[in-house]
Amino acid sequence: MEEYNKVIQELLKFRNERDWEQFHDSKNFATAISIEAAELNELYLLKTIKESEEVDLERVKEELADVLSFAFLLAEKHDLNPFEIVLDKIKSNA
Repeated sequence: MEEYNKVIQELLKFRNERDWEQFHDSKNFATAISIEAAELNELYLLKTIKESEEVDLERVKEELADVLSFAFLLAEKHDLNPFEIVLDKIKSNA
C-alpha cells in the first residue's frame, strides 16, 4: 500500500504542476483509460500469438503505465482502494 500511496502522490504532483486538475473528472478518466487501452491493443494488432509474445516490452510498459495511471486517479477521485475493489470483484465472480 505504501508504493500505491507514493504513486498517487506523484501522479497528483505531476497533475498539479501542469494545472490539469480541471480535466480530471470521472468522464475524462474513463475516456482516457479506454484510449490508452486501445493504444496498448494496437501493439498487438495483426500479430500472431507467437508474434504477440515478442512485442516490444518497453512499449507495453509505457502503455500499461498510462492505463494504470488513469485507473489509479479515477479510484483516488472516488476514494476507492484499487486492490480492495479487485479482490471484491474476484470474490463476486467466484
